[in-house]
Amino acid sequence: MSAQRVVIGVDSSTQATKALAVDLDTGAVLGEGRAAHAVSAGAGRESDPEQWWRALGEAMAGTGWADRAAACSIAGQQHGLVTLDAAGRPVRPALLWNDVRSAPQAAELAAAFGAAELARRTGSVPTAAFTAAKWVWLHTNERAAADRVAAVRLPHDFLTERLTGEAVTDRGDASGTGWWGPDGYDTDVLGRIGLDPGLLPQVLPPGARAGVVRAGMPLRRGALVATGTGDNMAAALGLGLTPGRPVLSLGTSGTVYAVGRTRPTDPGGTVAGFADALGGWLPLACTLNCTLAVDRFAALVGRDREDVEGGGTAVVLPYLDGERTPDLPGASGLVHGLRHDTTPGQLLQAAYDGAAHALLAALDDVLRAGGESPAPGEPLLLIGGGARGRAWQRTVLRLSGRAVQVPEARELVALGAAAQAAALLTGEPADAVARRWRTAEGRVLEPVPPDDDTLERITSTLRRARALQEVPPGER
Repeated sequence: MSAQRVVIGVDSSTQATKALAVDLDTGAVLGEGRAAHAVSAGAGRESDPEQWWRALGEAMAGTGWADRAAACSIAGQQHGLVTLDAAGRPVRPALLWNDVRSAPQAAELAAAFGAAELARRTGSVPTAAFTAAKWVWLHTNERAAADRVAAVRLPHDFLTERLTGEAVTDRGDASGTGWWGPDGYDTDVLGRIGLDPGLLPQVLPPGARAGVVRAGMPLRRGALVATGTGDNMAAALGLGLTPGRPVLSLGTSGTVYAVGRTRPTDPGGTVAGFADALGGWLPLACTLNCTLAVDRFAALVGRDREDVEGGGTAVVLPYLDGERTPDLPGASGLVHGLRHDTTPGQLLQAAYDGAAHALLAALDDVLRAGGESPAPGEPLLLIGGGARGRAWQRTVLRLSGRAVQVPEARELVALGAAAQAAALLTGEPADAVARRWRTAEGRVLEPVPPDDDTLERITSTLRRARALQEVPPGER
C-alpha cells in the first residue's frame, strides 16, 4: 500500500495565517492550523512581517503534518509593501493593501503617465492599494527608511523566501504592484518611482518550483515549495475556476472577479487587470469595506449581524476605511434617508446593501474586461468569510438577480495554494487539481427578481454625495 501523499496550502491574510494539510489524491482536508495577526489602527494600516513568519510556523504546526508534507505553497494578501535590509530583516512594518495614505502618490503616478497608458502597461490604473504608490509614499515620507532598503517583496514573496532562500514571485501577485506587465517589470514605471529593479524578486513562470525548504524551517527539510501567489489568484485556483464564471468574495475586503480569456486594460480604473496564477488573466474589482464594516454597523445599532429587517428608505455607504471602488480614498461612512420610523434592523440591512452594491455594479465590467459576455443565468459563486451568512446571501440574491452557489469547501485561498503544491508532484495544472478535488461544489440558491428600487436609491445617493466624499487637493 502506497504512503499517503500530503501537501500544505497557506493563506497569509490581513487578519491571520491559515494552513491546510490536504490529501493530494482526494482533496480531503486532514488538518488545519491558524494564528492571528495584529494590524495597526490610526491613519495607516501596517503589520510586522516577522509576526507573519511566526504565525506561519504556528499554523503549519497546527495542521499536524508539517514534518511529513511533501510540498507546500503560500498565498498572501495582495499589494503589501515589504521592505527588507541587507540581512533580510524588515526595515519597518509592511504597508498593507488597505492603507490609503498613498492615495496622493497613486494620483500623481496616474497623472504622470496617463490612466490609459498605465492600464496598457500594467493592466491597472493604480489606487492607494497598489504597491507602487506605497513605495513612493515611503520614499517621500520616510526617506531614511527607504535608503536602507535592500529588497522589496510582497507578503507571500517574503514568506516563500524565508522558507527557501530564493527571491522569487509569480505573475499573479506581481500584477498587483503597478510595476509589472506581460513583458515583465516595467522599467519606465520603476524609474519614475525611483525603485531599482535589482531590489525585486524574479518572476517565475506558472507551475514552476520556487525551491525546497531549508533546514531549521517550520516544514521538513527538502519539501518542495511552489511559487505561491496572491490571495485572489489562489482562491480562483482553489475553485478550479473556468473562464467567464463570476466570483464574489466577502472578506475584510470585497472582490468580484472572473478568469478572463483576454488581458484586461480598463482606463476607467474600476477593473484591475490582474494576471492569474496560470497563463491567463483575472480581471477584478475590489472594495475596502465589506464584512468588517457591516459588523461595525451591527455593533453601532446594537444588533446581531443576522438581525436585519427589510423596508425603509435609509441608504448606508459604509466607507469606514475610505474606498477603492469607487475610488474615494478619503471617504467616510455616510447614512442618508433616515425617518422617524427607520428601525435598527433596516439600518443594518442598508449597510449590507451599500457594501454589496459597488461589487455587483462592477460585475459586468469585470466580465467584459476579460473578453467574456455577461450571462445573467450563470450562478454567482459566493465565497469568503461572509458567504455562509444568511443576511449576506439574501442581500446578494436581492441585488444581483442571479442564482448564487455557495461552495461547501472552506478556506479556498489555502486550498488553491495546496493545489499549487500538489501540481508540483502530479504535473497537472493547479486548477485541474482543484477540479479533481471538486472544491466548487455546493448548494445553489435560486434567483429572485432584482431589487431595482434599492439599487437606484444607492446609485442616486452615491452620485449626489460624491462631493462630500472626495478630499479636496489641498487637504491631501
